[in-house]
Amino acid sequence: MSIDYNSEPIVSMTDIRKEFPGVKALSGITFNLYKGEIHCLVGENGAGKSTLMKILSGAYRPDGGEIFISGTSYKELTPHLSQKHGIGVIYQENHLIPTMTVAENVFVGIEKTGRFGFFDFKATIEAVKKEMKSLGIDIDPLCMVEKLSVSEQQFVKILKALVLNPQILIMDEPTSMFNVKDVDKVLDLTKRITAKGISIIYISHFLKEIVQIADRITVIRDGSVVNTYGNNDRNIDLDIVTMDMVGRPVDMFYKKDVSEIGDIILRVEELKLTKDAIPVSFELRSGEILGFAGMVGSGRTEIVRAITGADQYYSGRIIYKDKELSPGTPKDSIKAGIAHITEDRQKLGLMLFNSILENITLVGLSEKIKGFFVNVKKHPPLIAGVIDSLNIKTPSVFQEAGYLSGGNQQKVVLGKWLFAGADTYVFDEPTRGIDVNAKAEFYKIMSDLTKEGKSIIMISSDMPELISMSDRILVVQNGRINKEIKKEYITEENIIRSALGMENGNN
Repeated sequence: MSIDYNSEPIVSMTDIRKEFPGVKALSGITFNLYKGEIHCLVGENGAGKSTLMKILSGAYRPDGGEIFISGTSYKELTPHLSQKHGIGVIYQENHLIPTMTVAENVFVGIEKTGRFGFFDFKATIEAVKKEMKSLGIDIDPLCMVEKLSVSEQQFVKILKALVLNPQILIMDEPTSMFNVKDVDKVLDLTKRITAKGISIIYISHFLKEIVQIADRITVIRDGSVVNTYGNNDRNIDLDIVTMDMVGRPVDMFYKKDVSEIGDIILRVEELKLTKDAIPVSFELRSGEILGFAGMVGSGRTEIVRAITGADQYYSGRIIYKDKELSPGTPKDSIKAGIAHITEDRQKLGLMLFNSILENITLVGLSEKIKGFFVNVKKHPPLIAGVIDSLNIKTPSVFQEAGYLSGGNQQKVVLGKWLFAGADTYVFDEPTRGIDVNAKAEFYKIMSDLTKEGKSIIMISSDMPELISMSDRILVVQNGRINKEIKKEYITEENIIRSALGMENGNN
């Protein structure tokens, strides 16, 4: 739809300021949103994007500034008031109930009832089907959410927000869990939503997808607006946007430094996850980054979770440092020197309400300091080297991990394993949800690890990441290794063809 930028904005946030202990999150931001507009918000992790949106949704109270919604002025909003004005939020984190159906999740809290106040299941199903049809979503409304793929669950979250009939929709990293095909579905869905007159604030680190849908792009850095770009002609210069985000020119992708590939450190022989599974075999060498590619749901994560003891497997052998390893629990693989940096860092990698100090020393402290009772608060010097080497930005090691940006949270997770002294690192989507500058920092850390002779298994859905960082790539399809692609043959075409099960002559 055509956007009238001469009209009054549906949302206007003026001189918004917010501070947390030791951190100035927002330094006088002004932001406008017009009816039917897709306004994309970009910036590094910690730039202030999510803080600004939490103020708009009523989750945070601003320290200063003014908010206008449809011409009405507010000093602050509450969640109830925000919802009353038709502001909906689709969070990056999963807030669905896994043991309920799709239809039940969509209408939980706003259940449809019949004449006598009883839950009307039939009406609920029909309403969900109608909403899905209008948006081109094809999911069984009776399916349990726990049986859906990550991308399908994201569509359920979108449906859940839309049945509240929002006028303004905040979409926080809506495609961070998707493969290429599903990303296109989300972008198309976003356009369909605005065609209904709904305004969208779209937060994403994927700049190439942003230029496909944005009407305007606002760049935030260090709590301030750097620039706002009109994008009607869809030819905005991504290098300029990137430079605005980080404050200096930066390469979009980081190339792994050359490291010496040594002897085999890990051999997986005829590993079967279940009785009927196809056996999986591969090797990992010291100083190597072995990439795992494949579509979402292909079985990449399941293979490495078996190796690290996070999941049980049916049969096969895992040989690590020439000794057979039978990891019944993660504790067994940790003891052997294998670190597992999980895909969901907030649920599985961090204690969000504990300090950075407690998080980093969680695994390795017992080896550093002997004794039954250890007061971890007395040992900040122990992690000073880890903090410095990873460039973790924090006012104090006693800061709760939940207050850090996504990139710094990921560094704390890695710092835990560096402190423990691991030799082999399993990274599952290592840079998902972090910005381009933090990615470059993370890639350098991974490259430096291989120079020290450490080994890395990297699962990634990020094609440039796989291509630039991997020494070899194993492509997984339907739980089996479909192809090994050597360094000289690593291209986007070869990876995609193998992931889709298409014949490919290159190795």
